Amino acid sequence: MRPLSDRVGTFTDSVIRRMTRISNKYGAINLSQGFPDLDPPKPMLGALAKAAYEGPHQYSITYGAQNLREKLAEKFNRVSGLNVDPDTQVIVTCGGTEAMMCAMMTVCNPGDRVMVFSPFYENYGADAILSGAEPVYIPLVPPEYEFDLSLIEQGFKEGAKAIIICNPSNPCGKVFTREELMAIGRLAVRYDAYVITDEVYEHMVYAPSVHTVMAGLPGMAERTVTCSSLSKTFSITGWRLGYLIGSEQVIEAAKKVHDFLTVGAPAPLQEAAVAGLSFGEDYYRELNILYTEKRNYFLAGLDRIGLKHNAPQGTYFVLIDISDFLALEQFKGYTDLEFCEWLIREIGVAAVPGSSFFREPVNDLIRLHFARGREVLDEALNRLSKLDQLLK
Repeated sequence: MRPLSDRVGTFTDSVIRRMTRISNKYGAINLSQGFPDLDPPKPMLGALAKAAYEGPHQYSITYGAQNLREKLAEKFNRVSGLNVDPDTQVIVTCGGTEAMMCAMMTVCNPGDRVMVFSPFYENYGADAILSGAEPVYIPLVPPEYEFDLSLIEQGFKEGAKAIIICNPSNPCGKVFTREELMAIGRLAVRYDAYVITDEVYEHMVYAPSVHTVMAGLPGMAERTVTCSSLSKTFSITGWRLGYLIGSEQVIEAAKKVHDFLTVGAPAPLQEAAVAGLSFGEDYYRELNILYTEKRNYFLAGLDRIGLKHNAPQGTYFVLIDISDFLALEQFKGYTDLEFCEWLIREIGVAAVPGSSFFREPVNDLIRLHFARGREVLDEALNRLSKLDQLLK
């Protein structure tokens, strides 16, 4: 048989989704793959039930149902201060995953360079490779996950066509400040580059941090491609509804890519999502309060156990330092992946090895998420408390 595509040998399957499969095998508490266990809002479920009987059941307009695009534009305009046209500047995609892939394939030619912050959501590297682009990694330096702006300028000087910004950032929970984004934006303007943003966790930002919409900053509306999703905001990760927002020129090109990638997102689910996007600002404030409480509760539990961790400014992820465990004779020679597999089998909690997020050789971090109910978090913390005995 002739060999398969070279590109499929340059990255692995998703480690995040792999950990879910192992977790399911052993019946562990899954704090690896970041899906909430909250029910979607009842108005959305009611709208979905209605759509199940009354439709629509056939293709919607390829780039998204009219009423959903109008709601997405309305919401985006409120937070960005822009005046996005739902007919020419919005595409509904099959999740944020397709939105990012569509953005990359629209912006990049094979051989183009794209800057990616490290640590990064694992899809970004694969997206670049599948687009034929070359990822260039910019380190976010712990504990605050700051970056060296001169490295970004150097990347643009060397021809990088775009930079990907996940804000708030998965997995480290960094929220980019307005000043940081403006500095990156000025470089993008100076070197005529694009900024592709992933803003899925925009409503999970913890005071005093504030989410800033990149496209709304001076000079950035034309060169920012905003990718996002309804998955986390409405606890509907299985519905696979995302979206792209950009300039007319970008979106006109992206429509063609989207059309041949997936044709369109599921019509009944788009109809149901309109109900969620009709909520007022109270919904988003209450969501933020809910996740702030979950964050504080889970981090306090980790502190009681004595597990070292960062303090995420946003998202529902936290990075745990496992270096003390890897120094034990019991785990001599273990990788972070092997430690996570042990954690699932012996402790009953699933995490993601940090090495799947870093370009650098990081082997001493694992990622947990706290988008679960209080009882589940309590049981997870109870199981994790067994780790304390290993260090005594």
